[in-house]
Amino acid sequence: MQRRQWLGAAAGAAFAASVLPGQTRKSPKIAKLRFYRAMVGPRAWLALQVETDNGLTGLGDATHAAAEPKVCVTMARKMFAAMEGRTVFEVEGLRQVALPVIAAQNGGRDHRPAAAAFAGLEQCLWDLQGKVLGLPCSELFGGRLRSQVHNYANINRATKGEARTPEGFSQMAQRGLDAGFDAFKMASFDHLKPNDPDHERFADGTQLGIDCIAAVRQTIGPDRDLLVDGHSKFSREQAIEVALRLEPQKLFWFEEATPGIPNLAALNAVARMPTAGGESLFGVGEFLPYIAGKAVDIVMPDMKFCGGMLELKKIAAMAEAAGMACSPHGPASPIGNMAAAQVCATLPNFQILEFAYGEVPWRGECVTPEEPIGKGGMLEVLDRPGIGYELNGKYWEAYG
Repeated sequence: MQRRQWLGAAAGAAFAASVLPGQTRKSPKIAKLRFYRAMVGPRAWLALQVETDNGLTGLGDATHAAAEPKVCVTMARKMFAAMEGRTVFEVEGLRQVALPVIAAQNGGRDHRPAAAAFAGLEQCLWDLQGKVLGLPCSELFGGRLRSQVHNYANINRATKGEARTPEGFSQMAQRGLDAGFDAFKMASFDHLKPNDPDHERFADGTQLGIDCIAAVRQTIGPDRDLLVDGHSKFSREQAIEVALRLEPQKLFWFEEATPGIPNLAALNAVARMPTAGGESLFGVGEFLPYIAGKAVDIVMPDMKFCGGMLELKKIAAMAEAAGMACSPHGPASPIGNMAAAQVCATLPNFQILEFAYGEVPWRGECVTPEEPIGKGGMLEVLDRPGIGYELNGKYWEAYG
């Protein structure tokens, strides 16, 4: 018998030995798909729920920052149709179904609804696996290194309209302080138009963004962490200049100030603060050149767009091999945050996780048990089977 044949026979024997006489191993089958929406200001959270043939349900977050998630729902239905009747353990099978659907959205079009649909379904499967086995998802991803995950408060979405001034950002940061957070992210350059031909307007807008950052730093004090997202508003030269001007603010990181790996790498080579990015990249295939090209110091895969929980684990391992930290992006619902936290609890190179602060006052109550975020932005990683949540129907409506 050849070695490979022997290994296969041994594995089969071990499997057979794990089943008691007279018993057969049976995995729950994927049977139904439902959608639930919760409006969060101008945006919508989209939750997916997969039900098995024996009545178990698993949740996933397919939010992609749109008010009307019809495209995402269509994509999820297409992928689900190919998975119906298969077992809840076929995550890689779902991935193979989803990859061509996601790839078909490229070529100038937005792939995020398809990627979010896949990620939502994938989370449902992991949630179901945990419930079948009676284990939290963190146990399925290698076991916990930590029982709590540090979150920063992203105050950007909650600072709206006319409040996007130094005073407005400062007030929102104070609210986050009062809520117990000790790290804050803002994107105070969102009003800028890249390549604006009106150089004076662009310069004035850049100064306004810097003034907003300085105001938040003054509010939170010198010992708390301040993160700034540039949302790719600057050219390479502009990004380097802004990074220099932001040095007095002692940033925790400067995120995606300029588009493209060469531009980011040039900034990263000279910036005196850490740089971060990668929120829109999909899969290990897109993260490999990003990491190899030294685009940033800290990778930020967004579980909804990078390929789900398993892909997040793979990307973090790639970053670990390159000596880089992993700080997942994700202004998500509590479902998405907890799914990411279940993985983050297992990552040796985990740093900090995103928390969309201040969007709605009922955020923590829209799931059961209530979202366990505490002092310092520490999120308790639930020890319940699966991801750990069920929907609180008071805040969600059946959709699609």
